[in-house]
Amino acid sequence: MWSTSIRTPFATLALIAVTIFISVRAFKDKRIHDRLIFNPQAILGGKQFDRILTPAFLHADWMHLMFNMVTVLIFGEKLELGLGIGRFLLIYFASIVGGCVLSLYLHRHHDYYALGASGGACGLIFAVIFLNPGGSMGNLFFDIGIPAWLYAILFLLAEFHGVRTQRDNIGHDAHLGGAIIGLLTVTAMYPYIVRQSPYLYAGVMTLTVAMFVYFWKNPMFLPLSSFFGSDDASDSEPQKRVAGQRPTDAEVDAVLDKIAREGLQSLSPEEQEILKAASSE
Repeated sequence: MWSTSIRTPFATLALIAVTIFISVRAFKDKRIHDRLIFNPQAILGGKQFDRILTPAFLHADWMHLMFNMVTVLIFGEKLELGLGIGRFLLIYFASIVGGCVLSLYLHRHHDYYALGASGGACGLIFAVIFLNPGGSMGNLFFDIGIPAWLYAILFLLAEFHGVRTQRDNIGHDAHLGGAIIGLLTVTAMYPYIVRQSPYLYAGVMTLTVAMFVYFWKNPMFLPLSSFFGSDDASDSEPQKRVAGQRPTDAEVDAVLDKIAREGLQSLSPEEQEILKAASSE
């Protein structure tokens, strides 16, 4: 099941060609860019559900495009030649959707845009890692390899940190969602990979569940101490606000989530002030 009669990765090459073609067209035509880009408002309000897939065919610039396409070529070729065209494409597109769905959940109240095939690429990487957990991950630019199992753990921790801090312009949530869905998709195809590396699989799944519970309980990405249960907002120093201070998107997001779960009457005076300040902008 890790070898087919295919000798040339036609689907991988075609996928890369189509992605490059659309990305380059979108570089020059803003209408294409605006129609295909990931945007929660357009998806949830405009019912443009195709936007959970189309962002994979857009890229910010040539460097972004080439980096993703090289990654797709390296890992897509392995999967297409090893598993076949259908399974390769299923893993890739399921990973893209998984990355976009996680982004949609985390940014559902935000004016947010994202693009790129990174979610799909991360899904391909995780599929290859768990099909061959004893291998190593060579850096794309330096001849240095690290064990695949170590790469998987470090990847999850790094992307989780990126989602929490949001200090750069990288779609860490799409990377994380794509990697996990890629892993779950290949697991459904080949359940034996769980027995093949039980400790690694258990570790990755434990980290994944913990991260998703954290995202659910902490829409503002509060300090880890809040994960363990204090419901008193006054106990957390980062939650204190200066009078008249403009509320952040994360603060507004948390208030809206609380209203959805517990109703408007559940808001504390500080949370009511955040909502009032946001509505007056």
